Amino acid sequence: MPVSAGTVEQRDLRVIQPAIGTITALNTAVVRARVEGELRAIHFTEGQQVRAGQLLAEIDSRAYEVQLAQAEGQLARDQAQLANAQIDLARYRDLAARDSIARQQVDTQEALVKQLSGTIRINQAAVDNARLQLSYTRVTAPISGQIGLRQVDLGNIVRASDAQGLLTITQTQPISVIFSIPEAALPRLRAGMRAAERPTVEAWDRELRSRLATGVVSSLDNAIDPATGTLRVKAQFDNRDGALYPNQFVNIRLHLDTLSGATVLPATAIQRGAGGSFVYRIGEEGVVAVRPVEVLAVEGDWAGIRGNLAPGDRVVTDGADRLREGARVEAISPARGRPAAGSGPQPPGIAPGAPAASTPAASAASPDASARPPWLDRLPPEQQERFMKMNPDERQKFIEQMRERRRQQQGG
Repeated sequence: MPVSAGTVEQRDLRVIQPAIGTITALNTAVVRARVEGELRAIHFTEGQQVRAGQLLAEIDSRAYEVQLAQAEGQLARDQAQLANAQIDLARYRDLAARDSIARQQVDTQEALVKQLSGTIRINQAAVDNARLQLSYTRVTAPISGQIGLRQVDLGNIVRASDAQGLLTITQTQPISVIFSIPEAALPRLRAGMRAAERPTVEAWDRELRSRLATGVVSSLDNAIDPATGTLRVKAQFDNRDGALYPNQFVNIRLHLDTLSGATVLPATAIQRGAGGSFVYRIGEEGVVAVRPVEVLAVEGDWAGIRGNLAPGDRVVTDGADRLREGARVEAISPARGRPAAGSGPQPPGIAPGAPAASTPAASAASPDASARPPWLDRLPPEQQERFMKMNPDERQKFIEQMRERRRQQQGG
């Protein structure tokens, strides 16, 4: 029986905890007007990156300039009265020293000076408040980040009570992601948090085809959710390239630990039965034997195991559906390196990178069109007979259908 085979190796293997996460902005600010007035100017574009303190919009300031001028006028008037009262107080004290006026008159003048000094402080506060209200007519960014879609247009009357505000700013550099891990992974994660370098986190796209960013764990929640048995974790990314966006869905790969010198084999070799996990080891003369294994970790296409296997042993990676203890197989080892362009998924029993003469396409296109391909024995007898009666074009179409079927099985 033809099967695909892989080799047991010894290497370092990362312990990866997969999870599903949501990108979250570190800070989000809804920018609202602090004063009421007509929106006279807009100094930003939607989607723009801004810095804290940068001017965003201007509100009509004429009414607030008038209020400031009025407060400054009252302050100047009361300052002049205070100066005159202080001069009179100095004169009364000199006359009192010569016993020319009553002491009560001096005390009355001192009280008037104190009263006017208090009025000056009130007026100064009114001037400061008017100046503050005037400064609110220039709307600035409270934080650095990316601007969203604006909520108002030029000429609109804006108020501090507007629920939507003028715009929203989200801080995206750096940015964070929140995800949950099972409580069984908590001891390893806490050990990593106490280490010099915090555990790394990789964010991948929905299809797990491209890595978007790499960050580190920043904090853990203070309690495990009893309903799900999971713990919320927050990680932080620099996001300098802007690959991550708030509320974006990502697949998380949390690096918990590294198994040094672990025994690893292709993950497709792991079989599961009533007695647990096992693999088919290919022995001498192609005789397979069942070897129970304990799966320690899985990273990509490789699985770290503990069991009666040694580096260099060959195990069945594909075609184990009909195998039994003691069965004889013909092992086909995948060629290392990148497959040829356009090779695509192979039909059952044909390993990627196998010699061209052994592939169905090559067999169908060979000069001897009546040759029997070695993989044909794996098909039911009626399909074997039908295949041998086909012409080269029909054989090629049949092979393409088998390839598509295998591609769908691998994708499922």
